[in-house]
Amino acid sequence: MAGKEAQLSQLEKQTEQPDFWNDSTAAQRVMKTVSNLRDDVDSWRGFRQHINDLTELARLDDDSLRGELETEIAKVEKELDKRSFAAMLSGKYDADSALLAIHAGAGGTDSQDWAAMLQRMYLRWAESRGFETEILDVTPGEEAGTKSITIAINGKYAYGYLRSEKGVHRLVRLSPFDAAHRRHTSFALVEVLPQASMDDAEIEINPNDLKMDVFRSSGAGGQNVQKNATAVRLTHIPTGIVVTCQNERSQLQNRENAMRVLRARLLELKQAEKDQEIAVLRGEYTKAEWGSQIRSYVLHPYQMVKDHRTEFETGNTQAVLDGELDSFMEAYLKSTAS
Repeated sequence: MAGKEAQLSQLEKQTEQPDFWNDSTAAQRVMKTVSNLRDDVDSWRGFRQHINDLTELARLDDDSLRGELETEIAKVEKELDKRSFAAMLSGKYDADSALLAIHAGAGGTDSQDWAAMLQRMYLRWAESRGFETEILDVTPGEEAGTKSITIAINGKYAYGYLRSEKGVHRLVRLSPFDAAHRRHTSFALVEVLPQASMDDAEIEINPNDLKMDVFRSSGAGGQNVQKNATAVRLTHIPTGIVVTCQNERSQLQNRENAMRVLRARLLELKQAEKDQEIAVLRGEYTKAEWGSQIRSYVLHPYQMVKDHRTEFETGNTQAVLDGELDSFMEAYLKSTAS
């Protein structure tokens, strides 16, 4: 807390300098940092004052206040747990909004249905957190479910929470698409990217490095075909990254959304290169690939969701699929912080 107060004071003095706005891009980044720090500092000051007020009430030793005090103390303990959790979100982009992409793996309709179940799970989780969600691109499955989907999840610390979900998710269940009702294993890949703001100095996109194609978008089974070519495919020539967006009816809006995703993917690529360099220097580099799943969701022959990185598990599979993911996220953040 003291460190944030000192940093805020230093940056506020910087904003008062006569030449502060000479570089508007740099100034906007500083102002964003100031705003985030001020929110955090004000929140902690208010929380600390609330504890001080409760302490003063407790010192009165008034039995008529006991019930009210016990209720308020329980609220403080819950709030403290929440703040301790948030304190683990200290990465460079943890406070930012996120882009969440889900891709069905091999397995046909079952995997596409699994991707749709994950889509629902994360949308429910985001709703419970008060985050805003926006579907930027979706490719429906042929019979059911979703082949792939990209969702913008907007809110403070959305990326910090969701980065624990990056990886392969495995589902074991009796298939509703198998006439013999046999047990099937399905896989889906979840990607989580920080949303790079337009003023992020780390990401510069030269218009000459982009190739844009437009085409007609369509829904599942050829339904909802657009008469006009509004879907957009952007190719970043230097890296080979390809992004498509077709969810909006406006070509301009689809291009803007595609640029958002492209910026996020370029930021991830840049960060991955840095992490790889550090890992090589430490002698611990391993190739990043699909590999084994990070989490298994077993619905048959028993009920269990288990995270293979932290060993955290629960038997309440329905609650997890309904978006109760905080325990898994907290276990992961604790394991990476230690």
